[in-house]
Amino acid sequence: MKRNALGRGLDALIPPREAAGAMHVPAAAPTRPASEIRTQDIGPNPEQPRRRFAETELEQLADSIRRYGVLQPVVVRRAAPGAPRPYELVVGERRWRASQRAGRETVPAVVQDIEPRALLELALVENIQRRDLNPIELGQAFRTLLAAGHSQEEVAERVGLDRSSVANHLRLLELPKELQEDVELGTLSMGHAKALLQLQNPERRRHLRDRIVAAALSVRAAEALARSLTTVAGERTPKPAPASPPKPGPDLRHLIGQLEAHLMTRVSIEGGSERGRIAIDYYGPEDLDRLSRTILEGRRA
Repeated sequence: MKRNALGRGLDALIPPREAAGAMHVPAAAPTRPASEIRTQDIGPNPEQPRRRFAETELEQLADSIRRYGVLQPVVVRRAAPGAPRPYELVVGERRWRASQRAGRETVPAVVQDIEPRALLELALVENIQRRDLNPIELGQAFRTLLAAGHSQEEVAERVGLDRSSVANHLRLLELPKELQEDVELGTLSMGHAKALLQLQNPERRRHLRDRIVAAALSVRAAEALARSLTTVAGERTPKPAPASPPKPGPDLRHLIGQLEAHLMTRVSIEGGSERGRIAIDYYGPEDLDRLSRTILEGRRA
């Protein structure tokens, strides 16, 4: 894991405008001193990528807040006119939730001028720094950033991960909902989920999942079993993607992000706006069929 955006606090998340890079995070106003804001005047971050908050952890944090108070302020922005609450969380949702549980009427908060489009990235990097997101939540957050027009390379650079890690998290979203829930709940690890992705047949995937859970298989054992099942079934394990070509310009990067979000797979463009080649990755016959239907249905529309 690269550390270019991790472990450096919020200063790394809210850079000056001229240093924000390709995936632009709007510049924030100078940091103001923390002030006490009523907890009921703060609403959650609408772009919060974290969907599950462990009850035990929240209660432990609430107990700590009852004893020692809130040691680190939350960061909020002023909500849009007409919003139900005057402030909106940017980072610190666990502290805000735990403060409410602890019976606090106010919470220390720093008010920052953050543009709405930056909310997801700030919340995402904060959660990555604390390792608070499960792999499915990360994949869904990455998909949202791609849908906004950013390429996988840009997303990886901004959150401090390798592009292959971003791609692997996105691939988890190809699993059916019940298997995604297994990953979210920790029943399956990300390594187990990647082993399941080697199989295209839903029944064989379910069989492998049940074997992993019942026998507490290691990731290595699950991968070996997946390979044996693909051999028996005549399926092929996806080959590694070829080395990516030189980075395209900003307009093509925007187009690549839109295509990857729509097709749910890696897309590369070689050449320029006048002439070139579009490559779309697929992983097995079912994935090829899914991509073909997606493209052809769009043409008929």
